[in-house]
Amino acid sequence: MLITTLVFAAMIQSPAVDTTRAAFTKCLRDDMKKALEAKVEEVEYEMALKANCGAERDAFRKALIALGRSGGDSEKVATEDANMQIDDYHASFTDKFMDYKSNNTLPGD
Repeated sequence: MLITTLVFAAMIQSPAVDTTRAAFTKCLRDDMKKALEAKVEEVEYEMALKANCGAERDAFRKALIALGRSGGDSEKVATEDANMQIDDYHASFTDKFMDYKSNNTLPGD
């Protein structure tokens, strides 16, 4: 019963995570669109991606860590999970950038 409750609690997203995730992905999307419009090369985009959207990324990371900690994760585990999720977003946007660039298209608004 306790395990079921913990699993269910972990699946519930907090408003802070939802809000900061939306801000982070919006920033990444806007940044990607600017890079595509500027005809930035893939290598340049990948190098700049992790440096851009710092405030949004940090807020998202903090919200993810807080959610993990509230679910019983240690600081280390919650931080590792948050970093892994952010790395996944970076990889996803890198893939999207390469797709749009190869098709010479821009993302919709």
